Amino acid sequence: MTTSVPRPKADAEPTAVRAVLSMLWADKFATVAVIFLAVVLFCAIFGPWLLDAVATKQNLRGRNAPPFDFTRGWLFWLGGDALGRPLLARIVVAAQNTMMVAAGAVAASMVIGSALGLIAGYSRGRASQIIPRLADVIMSFPSLLLAVIVLYMLEPSVTNIILVLAITRIPVYLRTTRAEVLEVRERMFVQAARVMGASDTRIIFRHILPIVMPTLLTIATLDFAFVMLAESSLSFLGIGIQAPEITWGLMVSQGRPYMTNAWWLSFWPGLAIVLTTLSLNLLSNWLRVALDPTQRWRLEMGARKNG
Repeated sequence: MTTSVPRPKADAEPTAVRAVLSMLWADKFATVAVIFLAVVLFCAIFGPWLLDAVATKQNLRGRNAPPFDFTRGWLFWLGGDALGRPLLARIVVAAQNTMMVAAGAVAASMVIGSALGLIAGYSRGRASQIIPRLADVIMSFPSLLLAVIVLYMLEPSVTNIILVLAITRIPVYLRTTRAEVLEVRERMFVQAARVMGASDTRIIFRHILPIVMPTLLTIATLDFAFVMLAESSLSFLGIGIQAPEITWGLMVSQGRPYMTNAWWLSFWPGLAIVLTTLSLNLLSNWLRVALDPTQRWRLEMGARKNG
Protein backbone atom coordinates (compact mmCIF):
# COMPACT_ATOMS: atom_id res chain seq x y z
CA MET A 1 0.00 0.00 0.00
CA THR A 2 1.33 3.42 -0.92
CA THR A 3 0.34 6.57 0.82
CA SER A 4 0.35 9.79 -1.07
CA VAL A 5 1.84 12.79 0.67
CA PRO A 6 -0.40 15.82 0.19
CA ARG A 7 1.37 18.59 -1.66
CA PRO A 8 0.98 22.14 -0.44
CA LYS A 9 -1.12 24.32 -2.63
CA ALA A 10 0.73 26.61 -4.98
CA ASP A 11 -1.26 29.56 -3.74
CA ALA A 12 -0.06 28.94 -0.18
CA GLU A 13 3.52 29.63 -1.11
CA PRO A 14 4.28 33.29 -1.66
CA THR A 15 5.46 33.92 -5.19
CA ALA A 16 8.52 35.96 -5.96
CA VAL A 17 6.42 38.85 -7.24
CA ARG A 18 4.27 38.81 -4.11
CA ALA A 19 7.36 38.80 -1.92
CA VAL A 20 8.83 41.78 -3.76
CA LEU A 21 5.55 43.69 -3.51
CA SER A 22 5.33 42.90 0.20
CA MET A 23 8.85 44.23 0.79
CA LEU A 24 8.03 47.30 -1.29
CA TRP A 25 4.85 47.92 0.71
CA ALA A 26 6.91 47.71 3.90
CA ASP A 27 8.71 50.89 2.81
CA LYS A 28 5.97 53.44 2.28
CA PHE A 29 8.33 56.09 0.86
CA ALA A 30 9.59 53.64 -1.76
CA THR A 31 6.01 52.68 -2.59
CA VAL A 32 5.05 56.29 -3.25
CA ALA A 33 8.24 56.73 -5.29
CA VAL A 34 7.43 53.72 -7.47
CA ILE A 35 3.87 54.98 -8.06
CA PHE A 36 5.16 58.41 -9.06
CA LEU A 37 7.81 56.91 -11.38
CA ALA A 38 5.14 54.71 -12.96
CA VAL A 39 3.10 57.85 -13.70
CA VAL A 40 6.18 59.53 -15.21
CA LEU A 41 6.87 56.43 -17.32
CA PHE A 42 3.27 56.40 -18.54
CA CYS A 43 3.57 60.08 -19.50
CA ALA A 44 6.86 59.41 -21.30
CA ILE A 45 5.37 56.56 -23.34
CA PHE A 46 1.88 57.82 -24.13
CA GLY A 47 2.18 61.58 -23.50
CA PRO A 48 3.32 62.63 -27.01
CA TRP A 49 0.69 60.41 -28.60
CA LEU A 50 -2.10 61.94 -26.52
CA LEU A 51 -1.11 65.59 -26.07
CA ASP A 52 1.54 66.45 -28.68
CA ALA A 53 -0.82 68.56 -30.80
CA VAL A 54 -2.11 70.42 -27.76
CA ALA A 55 1.38 71.03 -26.36
CA THR A 56 2.58 72.74 -29.54
CA LYS A 57 -0.57 74.75 -30.37
CA GLN A 58 -0.07 78.45 -29.71
CA ASN A 59 -2.74 80.66 -28.17
CA LEU A 60 -1.53 84.23 -27.69
CA ARG A 61 -4.61 85.09 -25.65
CA GLY A 62 -3.37 82.67 -23.01
CA ARG A 63 0.19 84.03 -22.80
CA ASN A 64 1.63 83.46 -19.31
CA ALA A 65 -1.79 82.36 -18.08
CA PRO A 66 -1.68 81.93 -14.29
CA PRO A 67 -2.08 78.48 -12.75
CA PHE A 68 -5.28 77.16 -11.19
CA ASP A 69 -7.43 79.12 -13.63
CA PHE A 70 -10.16 76.51 -14.03
CA THR A 71 -12.10 78.59 -16.55
CA ARG A 72 -9.62 77.71 -19.33
CA GLY A 73 -9.95 73.94 -18.98
CA TRP A 74 -7.98 71.27 -17.17
CA LEU A 75 -4.96 71.58 -19.47
CA PHE A 76 -4.33 75.09 -18.09
CA TRP A 77 -4.44 74.06 -14.43
CA LEU A 78 -0.68 74.68 -14.25
CA GLY A 79 -0.88 77.82 -16.38
CA GLY A 80 0.34 78.70 -19.88
CA ASP A 81 3.75 79.57 -21.26
CA ALA A 82 4.92 82.67 -23.16
CA LEU A 83 3.16 81.50 -26.33
CA GLY A 84 -0.06 80.42 -24.63
CA ARG A 85 0.69 76.69 -24.69
CA PRO A 86 -0.60 74.73 -21.67
CA LEU A 87 2.21 73.87 -19.26
CA LEU A 88 0.60 70.63 -18.10
CA ALA A 89 0.53 69.22 -21.63
CA ARG A 90 4.10 70.36 -22.29
CA ILE A 91 5.41 68.80 -19.08
CA VAL A 92 3.73 65.49 -19.97
CA VAL A 93 5.14 65.54 -23.52
CA ALA A 94 8.60 66.65 -22.34
CA ALA A 95 8.84 63.60 -20.07
CA GLN A 96 9.61 61.42 -23.10
CA ASN A 97 12.79 63.26 -24.17
CA THR A 98 13.96 63.68 -20.59
CA MET A 99 13.51 60.00 -19.77
CA MET A 100 14.88 58.89 -23.15
CA VAL A 101 18.15 60.76 -22.67
CA ALA A 102 18.61 59.56 -19.10
CA ALA A 103 17.67 55.93 -19.85
CA GLY A 104 19.83 55.77 -22.98
CA ALA A 105 22.88 57.24 -21.28
CA VAL A 106 22.56 55.02 -18.20
CA ALA A 107 21.97 51.85 -20.24
CA ALA A 108 24.90 52.50 -22.57
CA SER A 109 27.32 53.45 -19.80
CA MET A 110 26.28 50.48 -17.64
CA VAL A 111 26.68 47.94 -20.45
CA ILE A 112 30.04 49.28 -21.66
CA GLY A 113 31.44 50.04 -18.21
CA SER A 114 30.32 46.71 -16.73
CA ALA A 115 31.79 44.76 -19.65
CA LEU A 116 35.12 46.54 -19.32
CA GLY A 117 35.03 46.12 -15.54
CA LEU A 118 34.42 42.37 -15.85
CA ILE A 119 37.39 42.02 -18.19
CA ALA A 120 39.65 44.20 -16.06
CA GLY A 121 38.68 42.44 -12.82
CA TYR A 122 38.83 38.85 -14.04
CA SER A 123 41.85 39.14 -16.32
CA ARG A 124 45.33 38.83 -14.89
CA GLY A 125 47.13 40.14 -17.97
CA ARG A 126 47.66 43.51 -19.57
CA ALA A 127 43.95 44.21 -19.79
CA SER A 128 43.79 44.48 -16.00
CA GLN A 129 46.30 47.35 -16.19
CA ILE A 130 45.22 49.15 -19.36
CA ILE A 131 41.44 49.31 -18.84
CA PRO A 132 41.57 51.06 -15.42
CA ARG A 133 43.82 53.71 -16.96
CA LEU A 134 41.06 54.41 -19.49
CA ALA A 135 38.71 55.18 -16.61
CA ASP A 136 41.35 57.47 -15.07
CA VAL A 137 41.65 59.41 -18.34
CA ILE A 138 37.89 59.94 -18.60
CA MET A 139 37.61 60.94 -14.93
CA SER A 140 40.42 63.48 -15.31
CA PHE A 141 37.98 65.71 -17.21
CA PRO A 142 35.04 67.26 -15.34
CA SER A 143 31.99 65.49 -16.73
CA LEU A 144 29.87 68.59 -17.27
CA LEU A 145 32.78 70.51 -18.81
CA LEU A 146 33.50 67.63 -21.18
CA ALA A 147 29.85 67.54 -22.21
CA VAL A 148 29.84 71.30 -22.82
CA ILE A 149 32.98 71.12 -25.01
CA VAL A 150 31.76 68.18 -27.09
CA LEU A 151 28.27 69.61 -27.60
CA TYR A 152 29.74 72.92 -28.72
CA MET A 153 31.68 71.02 -31.39
CA LEU A 154 28.81 68.68 -32.36
CA GLU A 155 25.16 69.31 -33.08
CA PRO A 156 23.17 69.26 -29.81
CA SER A 157 20.84 66.38 -30.70
CA VAL A 158 19.35 63.62 -28.56
CA THR A 159 21.86 61.06 -29.87
CA ASN A 160 24.88 63.26 -29.19
CA ILE A 161 23.69 64.12 -25.68
CA ILE A 162 23.17 60.43 -24.88
CA LEU A 163 26.64 59.63 -26.26
CA VAL A 164 28.38 62.37 -24.30
CA LEU A 165 26.64 61.62 -21.00
CA ALA A 166 27.24 57.87 -21.43
CA ILE A 167 30.98 58.40 -21.94
CA THR A 168 31.25 60.52 -18.80
CA ARG A 169 29.49 57.84 -16.68
CA ILE A 170 31.43 54.78 -17.92
CA PRO A 171 34.14 55.01 -15.20
CA VAL A 172 31.52 54.70 -12.43
CA TYR A 173 30.42 51.24 -13.60
CA LEU A 174 33.90 50.20 -14.71
CA ARG A 175 35.56 50.83 -11.37
CA THR A 176 32.66 49.43 -9.33
CA THR A 177 32.48 46.23 -11.40
CA ARG A 178 36.24 45.75 -11.32
CA ALA A 179 36.36 46.13 -7.54
CA GLU A 180 33.52 43.62 -7.09
CA VAL A 181 35.04 41.08 -9.50
CA LEU A 182 38.46 41.29 -7.85
CA GLU A 183 36.86 40.13 -4.61
CA VAL A 184 34.41 37.58 -6.05
CA ARG A 185 36.93 35.80 -8.28
CA GLU A 186 38.84 34.57 -5.23
CA ARG A 187 35.84 32.89 -3.63
CA MET A 188 35.65 29.13 -3.30
CA PHE A 189 32.78 28.54 -5.73
CA VAL A 190 34.68 30.32 -8.53
CA GLN A 191 37.75 28.20 -7.85
CA ALA A 192 35.58 25.07 -7.86
CA ALA A 193 34.02 26.01 -11.20
CA ARG A 194 37.48 26.58 -12.67
CA VAL A 195 38.70 23.19 -11.41
CA MET A 196 35.64 21.47 -12.91
CA GLY A 197 36.61 22.83 -16.32
CA ALA A 198 34.20 25.73 -16.72
CA SER A 199 35.29 28.27 -19.29
CA ASP A 200 36.13 31.84 -18.34
CA THR A 201 33.05 33.10 -20.18
CA ARG A 202 30.78 30.76 -18.23
CA ILE A 203 32.38 31.67 -14.93
CA ILE A 204 31.98 35.39 -15.62
CA PHE A 205 28.37 35.33 -16.83
CA ARG A 206 27.06 32.38 -14.80
CA HIS A 207 28.80 32.83 -11.43
CA ILE A 208 30.26 36.34 -11.11
CA LEU A 209 27.84 38.64 -12.95
CA PRO A 210 24.72 37.61 -10.92
CA ILE A 211 26.54 38.63 -7.74
CA VAL A 212 27.70 41.97 -9.16
CA MET A 213 24.39 42.86 -10.83
CA PRO A 214 22.49 44.01 -7.67
CA THR A 215 25.18 46.59 -6.97
CA LEU A 216 25.08 47.78 -10.58
CA LEU A 217 21.29 48.13 -10.51
CA THR A 218 21.45 50.23 -7.35
CA ILE A 219 24.10 52.48 -8.88
CA ALA A 220 22.13 52.74 -12.13
CA THR A 221 19.06 53.96 -10.27
CA LEU A 222 21.08 56.71 -8.61
CA ASP A 223 22.91 57.47 -11.84
CA PHE A 224 19.60 57.88 -13.65
CA ALA A 225 18.84 60.85 -11.42
CA PHE A 226 22.34 62.29 -11.93
CA VAL A 227 22.14 62.00 -15.73
CA MET A 228 18.69 63.58 -15.74
CA LEU A 229 20.03 66.54 -13.77
CA ALA A 230 23.03 66.78 -16.12
CA GLU A 231 20.74 66.85 -19.17
CA SER A 232 18.59 69.50 -17.51
CA SER A 233 21.71 71.56 -16.78
CA LEU A 234 22.86 71.33 -20.41
CA SER A 235 19.41 72.31 -21.67
CA PHE A 236 19.32 75.17 -19.18
CA LEU A 237 22.66 76.42 -20.53
CA GLY A 238 21.26 76.30 -24.06
CA ILE A 239 23.50 73.53 -25.44
CA GLY A 240 21.18 70.63 -24.77
CA ILE A 241 18.12 69.63 -26.77
CA GLN A 242 16.91 72.56 -28.83
CA ALA A 243 13.40 73.79 -29.63
CA PRO A 244 10.96 72.71 -31.00
CA GLU A 245 11.88 69.59 -28.98
CA ILE A 246 10.90 69.78 -25.31
CA THR A 247 12.64 68.70 -22.13
CA TRP A 248 12.06 69.71 -18.55
CA GLY A 249 15.42 71.47 -18.42
CA LEU A 250 14.65 73.41 -21.60
CA MET A 251 11.29 74.48 -20.14
CA VAL A 252 13.07 75.81 -17.05
CA SER A 253 15.46 77.72 -19.31
CA GLN A 254 12.63 79.16 -21.40
CA GLY A 255 10.86 80.40 -18.27
CA ARG A 256 13.93 82.11 -16.82
CA PRO A 257 13.24 85.57 -18.39
CA TYR A 258 9.77 85.57 -16.82
CA MET A 259 10.74 84.65 -13.26
CA THR A 260 9.61 87.99 -11.81
CA ASN A 261 6.10 88.03 -13.30
CA ALA A 262 5.41 84.40 -14.34
CA TRP A 263 7.27 82.16 -11.90
CA TRP A 264 5.21 79.11 -12.82
CA LEU A 265 6.92 78.78 -16.22
CA SER A 266 10.06 77.45 -14.52
CA PHE A 267 8.56 76.23 -11.26
CA TRP A 268 6.43 73.33 -12.54
CA PRO A 269 9.06 71.67 -14.79
CA GLY A 270 11.62 72.25 -12.04
CA LEU A 271 9.29 70.58 -9.57
CA ALA A 272 8.93 67.62 -11.95
CA ILE A 273 12.73 67.28 -12.01
CA VAL A 274 12.98 67.47 -8.22
CA LEU A 275 10.20 64.94 -7.58
CA THR A 276 11.57 62.47 -10.15
CA THR A 277 15.08 62.74 -8.73
CA LEU A 278 13.78 62.30 -5.18
CA SER A 279 11.74 59.26 -6.21
CA LEU A 280 14.77 57.68 -7.89
CA ASN A 281 16.86 58.22 -4.75
CA LEU A 282 14.16 56.65 -2.55
CA LEU A 283 13.88 53.68 -4.93
CA SER A 284 17.66 53.28 -4.96
CA ASN A 285 17.73 53.21 -1.16
CA TRP A 286 15.03 50.50 -1.15
CA LEU A 287 16.91 48.47 -3.77
CA ARG A 288 20.09 48.67 -1.72
CA VAL A 289 18.31 47.08 1.24
CA ALA A 290 16.16 44.63 -0.74
CA LEU A 291 19.06 43.24 -2.77
CA ASP A 292 21.36 42.84 0.24
CA PRO A 293 20.75 39.49 2.03
CA THR A 294 22.23 40.87 5.25
CA GLN A 295 19.72 43.77 5.40
CA ARG A 296 16.70 42.33 3.62
CA TRP A 297 15.28 40.97 6.88
CA ARG A 298 14.21 44.49 7.86
CA LEU A 299 11.84 44.70 4.93
CA GLU A 300 10.71 41.11 5.40
CA MET A 301 9.82 41.82 9.04
CA GLY A 302 7.89 44.90 7.98
CA ALA A 303 6.07 42.84 5.36
CA ARG A 304 5.06 40.23 7.98
CA LYS A 305 3.73 42.95 10.28
CA ASN A 306 1.68 44.47 7.48
CA GLY A 307 0.47 41.02 6.44
